[in-house]
Amino acid sequence: MLNNFRTDLKKYKSYSGKNALALCLTQQGLWALFVYRISHAVYSSHMPKLIKRFLLLFCVIAQKFIEIITGISIPYSSQIGNYFYIGHFGGIIINANAVIGNNCNISQGVTIGVSGVLEKRGVPIIGDHVYIGAHAVVAGNIRVGNHSVIGANSLVTKNVEAHTTVLGVPAIVISENSSDLYI
Repeated sequence: MLNNFRTDLKKYKSYSGKNALALCLTQQGLWALFVYRISHAVYSSHMPKLIKRFLLLFCVIAQKFIEIITGISIPYSSQIGNYFYIGHFGGIIINANAVIGNNCNISQGVTIGVSGVLEKRGVPIIGDHVYIGAHAVVAGNIRVGNHSVIGANSLVTKNVEAHTTVLGVPAIVISENSSDLYI
């Protein structure tokens, strides 16, 4: 758990150059990630069910507090890889079943959620090194490939190939540029 948070903190430091204390005091995204990392560690642990449920009650209370003060909702059951970065706080909703790979960035107003009907209903699986721009919505039983870019204000409901940039409503491929310049 702490190792995952250290990687998040390392990424924040690389972007801002600030020390760890300054970042922990000022970055709402880090607050949300800290609570998520602790909560997810409890959720994923093999401790006795009664103890786990008791601790998860406190985790849910902490998550709701973070949600109220930051506008960032990251349920403990979602799966988020190392080096995760939230660029700006506010209006961020991640579904409880979402899977997000390593070294991903998301901006304010992003929703990663459930959509679709019948066999198409589900939650996205987002690969490694993905950048998601402000106010983008990524929804449904889809996969977002590694090193992809989802442009601001885009609606993504279909698979995104690796090393591509998508933009628009609905999102379409606009280039084969990867996220290397963004992350």
